[in-house]
Amino acid sequence: MTANLPIMNADRDLLPLFPEHSSVRPDGELAIGGVGVRDLAERFGTPAYIVDEAGLRNQAARFSGGLAARHPDSEVVFASKSLPCLAVYKLFAAAGLSIDVAGAGELIMALAAGASPARMYLHGNAKTTAELTMALDAGVATVVVDNFDDIDRLEQIATRPQRVLIRIIPGVAPETHESQSTGGADSKFGLPLDQAREAIARIRASDKLQLDGLHLHIGSQILDTEPFARAVEAVSVLGEFPVYDVGGGLGVRYTLKDEAPTVEQYLDTITAAARNYLPAGAKLVIEPGRSLVASSCVTLYRVTTVKHTGRTFVAVDGGMADNLDAALTGQGFEAAIATRMTAGPDETVQLVGRQCESGDLLVGGLPLPAPRVGDLIAMPVTGAYTYTLANNYNGALKPPIVFVRDGQARLAAERETHEHVLALHRPALTWT
Repeated sequence: MTANLPIMNADRDLLPLFPEHSSVRPDGELAIGGVGVRDLAERFGTPAYIVDEAGLRNQAARFSGGLAARHPDSEVVFASKSLPCLAVYKLFAAAGLSIDVAGAGELIMALAAGASPARMYLHGNAKTTAELTMALDAGVATVVVDNFDDIDRLEQIATRPQRVLIRIIPGVAPETHESQSTGGADSKFGLPLDQAREAIARIRASDKLQLDGLHLHIGSQILDTEPFARAVEAVSVLGEFPVYDVGGGLGVRYTLKDEAPTVEQYLDTITAAARNYLPAGAKLVIEPGRSLVASSCVTLYRVTTVKHTGRTFVAVDGGMADNLDAALTGQGFEAAIATRMTAGPDETVQLVGRQCESGDLLVGGLPLPAPRVGDLIAMPVTGAYTYTLANNYNGALKPPIVFVRDGQARLAAERETHEHVLALHRPALTWT
């Protein structure tokens, strides 16, 4: 028996941050997709990424159904850099989404998942000839041209007309972390308007390339919809095209203090901008990533150490090796003791990881109820860029990805092993 019990107290009700199909059992244990965290930790170990499979499907439907209702000639493309997991590629492809791949690794994953190359977009500001050749040989539908070198390479290797979009710098810098802002005048991605006009003319004159339209992407974790509309207006001065890909970037609510636009508010804004600034009948493409996957995942940790020094430090068996975003961008998170979700906090702690950096701080100033060694810690909203950026700092191993649904759990990606890591160093084992 489960219930949607409030987590902790009225000021610390974290349940809205957890995946859609989360619940709290009468004894205070968190369940995701109908599976309790004790069972998940016993079966799959910690740290582990736990994904609400039905929640992922529902979020895909919100985007695709919502966009189609507002702008029928449209397409939703999964920005797979946010969670490059074969099971996720399969799920979104089956849900009718197209796939955005940024490089050979993501392309290989998407193809292995059975995604159709006819529904793929290849991105990247530094595409190699080998990557472009692989994409064209696979039949990738659209290449997003970032620079004139892309055009040179494509004209050299294309054996049939290749559909392309040109990535534009709209000159719109939204409020977000500096590393996540990609639409301003000094962005490393895309071409400014004057160079875009030159690229448009060149591609239109090419017998190897077919210009479908324009692409833009102003950044990530954007918590205001207005910059999206300004970016659409900015590129409209370049003329009329059959396709406009306005990228992604919609932010999500990571902490109780965050206020993020809803999917519906975001779609209202971009479709209104399309009506106001783009030609009637143009196809509208969006590329959600973070906003598709972030909220459907929880990272499960186990407490290894509690110490009271200058502060109370609660250390877990993961850290910046499995959630680099906290250290890299200062992204805030929340967390809870996953088997005592209804207990009121009586201590404010620093939730830290096990990597050898003072910056390995997962959550600072976190209220918890008497944390102790062995407790399970659940951190919500970890679906985006955690697995992507996972690393081997201090010999850490990439955690597994576990899908949960209707009371069942299944392994989607294995935990990395020391044998996997050592295999890369096999040549040195033979040295004398």
